[in-house]
Amino acid sequence: MNVLLCSIKTLKGLYDISGVEVGQHFYWQIGSFQVHAQVLITSWVVIAILLGSAIIAVRNPQTIPTDGQNFFEYVLEFIRDVSKTQIGEEYGPWVPFIGTMFLFIFVSNWSGALLPWKIIQLPHGELAAPTNDINTTVALALLTSVAYFYAGLTKKGLGYFGKYIQPTPILLPINILEDFTKPLSLSFRLFGNILADELVVVVLVSLVPLVVPIPVMFLGLFTSGIQALIFATLAAAYIGESMEGHH
Repeated sequence: MNVLLCSIKTLKGLYDISGVEVGQHFYWQIGSFQVHAQVLITSWVVIAILLGSAIIAVRNPQTIPTDGQNFFEYVLEFIRDVSKTQIGEEYGPWVPFIGTMFLFIFVSNWSGALLPWKIIQLPHGELAAPTNDINTTVALALLTSVAYFYAGLTKKGLGYFGKYIQPTPILLPINILEDFTKPLSLSFRLFGNILADELVVVVLVSLVPLVVPIPVMFLGLFTSGIQALIFATLAAAYIGESMEGHH
């Protein structure tokens, strides 16, 4: 009973975290629902960029690849390598999921540095990278949690829950808590790094508007890519861990 209550409290904590706000926000009222418009607008832009790139990539494939086709094939091979390394030989069905996570986070992070969001005026708040909002990172982390639970259950059935009493039933509460802290660590790591990067650039631009912010912006682009890779790698590792013993 205590374990169940602890799990319920942890889930409630995740729900409360999804409502955390940093700064002012612009909302749309749709019926009885209040929708976070800033995140939706920037997420739609990122999704449009990804869909447009995918359409261009598959529109007219050549036997002798063009430079653009080579680039997209390299990205696909890179995602396959990450998935295979972390999941194992049964990585195939998970490539779309890991690839979607990596590309969405990567483009979202870079959009915060490269797209001039600030020129779009809103009644409240301002536009920024989707991953600059805790709601987005928590949603991505919860999707990852659903994915690795699904992977474990489809591979092992109800026997998947046997891992919670390994190597000894005494560790049951800790093993349960571990699964609930995984999405927390994923979401806060991504959110904190992207928010800190954008805040540092804003502060430096306000203090020294010419030369100094440029190297920091390039460093931000590099770390943004690394954060996307870390998130995708950990997501694949969690899925591989849930399927462990069946590679």
